[in-house]
Amino acid sequence: MPTTPSLAVSLDPRTEFTPMRAELAEIDESTRPTTLLFVGASLFWLFVGTIFALIASWKMHHPAFLGESEWATFGRIRPAHLNTVIYGWGTNVAFAVNMWIMARLCRTRLLHAGTLVVACFGWNIGIAVGTVGILAGDGTSIEWLEFPAYASPMLFFSYALIGAWGIVMFRFRRSEHTYVSQWFILAALFWFPWLYSVAQIMLVFAPTIGVVQALTNWWFAHNILGLWFTPTGLAAAYYFIPKVLGKPIYSYHLSVLGFWTFALFYNWAGVHHLIGGPVPVWVQSAGIVASLLMVIPVVVTGINHHMTVVGSFGRAWASPTLRFIVFGAVNYTLTSLLGSLMSLRSVNQVWHFTHSTPAHAHHGMYAFFTMIMFGSLYFIVPRVLRKEWPSAGLIALHFWTTAGGIALYMVGLTIGGTLQGLQLNDPQNHPSFLEITRMTVPYLFSRSVAGVIILVGHVAFMANFVWMLLRRREEHETSPTLFNTPPALDRSAARG
Repeated sequence: MPTTPSLAVSLDPRTEFTPMRAELAEIDESTRPTTLLFVGASLFWLFVGTIFALIASWKMHHPAFLGESEWATFGRIRPAHLNTVIYGWGTNVAFAVNMWIMARLCRTRLLHAGTLVVACFGWNIGIAVGTVGILAGDGTSIEWLEFPAYASPMLFFSYALIGAWGIVMFRFRRSEHTYVSQWFILAALFWFPWLYSVAQIMLVFAPTIGVVQALTNWWFAHNILGLWFTPTGLAAAYYFIPKVLGKPIYSYHLSVLGFWTFALFYNWAGVHHLIGGPVPVWVQSAGIVASLLMVIPVVVTGINHHMTVVGSFGRAWASPTLRFIVFGAVNYTLTSLLGSLMSLRSVNQVWHFTHSTPAHAHHGMYAFFTMIMFGSLYFIVPRVLRKEWPSAGLIALHFWTTAGGIALYMVGLTIGGTLQGLQLNDPQNHPSFLEITRMTVPYLFSRSVAGVIILVGHVAFMANFVWMLLRRREEHETSPTLFNTPPALDRSAARG
């Protein structure tokens, strides 16, 4: 059995190191420490971010709530929520899922896992420092980049270690093919440091002036969702849907078309958020065109996922993994098409600067990405721990509360935001701003109710995870948890 190469040897493309062909169980075992660390950290920040979200949401209709606490003002608690969810929950779980999928598809054990452990601690210490900095009043006030400047170097250094190991694993892959999921993961691993470093330089460390600031901010804010979280979610969907169903993806050629059109068009789409601002009209128009062209990869990807599941809906519903992932994949199509619609000037005029905007943001970040990550963890965690999920009831509670909560959130704020936008643009009745604000209060209250429901789901998932960590493994425990077992389900195909 060959020994693990040194770091310098690993990064040298001329090296011909061939690890032994590991069985899937050995691969999973090699990823266990890093996967559990990143998953544990992500769940911690998910809980913290949800609490921040509830405080911020409640203050929208009860401004005096925690009004005596300087750290809990809306201008601090809202950015703390955004950044703990984006970098704490979302990025940590993306690291865990991406590394596990890459190890599986590369058919090689995770190399130099110790460095990933160091990177995990460094990344999360950076998030903790940044969050405390925001609550202390040191935030930058730049959307999705609110962490103070002194937290950013630690985050970037930690990410560099993680990104390098994704490349190392791909470099020493044993599989003969490069799979669709690998395309998206490798692209995401490249796009994230590009986005983050450019935005930090141009907005924080050596800030530009004038309209370039707004362009850079929306280029980053839109693309961190579209070029980091979206490729990770799509990679998981492309991996787990055929994996659990035991059949190949519907069309390889549609996958190619979907990937390259996505990579080509999405980068330009964020400018449509600046429609009506002091930005050259041709720049706004370029953003609108790119947003409309995004219909191509969205429809192509939707067809590919849907046609793969056709004929297997019973099996998809029985699997905890696919129940979440199919929900997320459907909402990827819906939120992306809605985003293209919102780029039209006539629609943007109504929805921009209203509560419809956070509804759309949560549609993408939660209904799509987060739900797919939940489904991925239901598949990954039992295989790295070699244990079964202890409670199917908690899994069902998790699904229905998160799915129902985010549906209530999106519907309530979209309706309230639409009415808000129509009244703000009413040229005849001219309702006062205070009247319009009062009109939105019931919809803001529905947002808080949705947050409480979602919190119940998060607690159910974390309780199931901790219970799974602590309990002893039962003998012959190999198959994934199912809500029910339809006769047509091929358990060996789902075992992975």
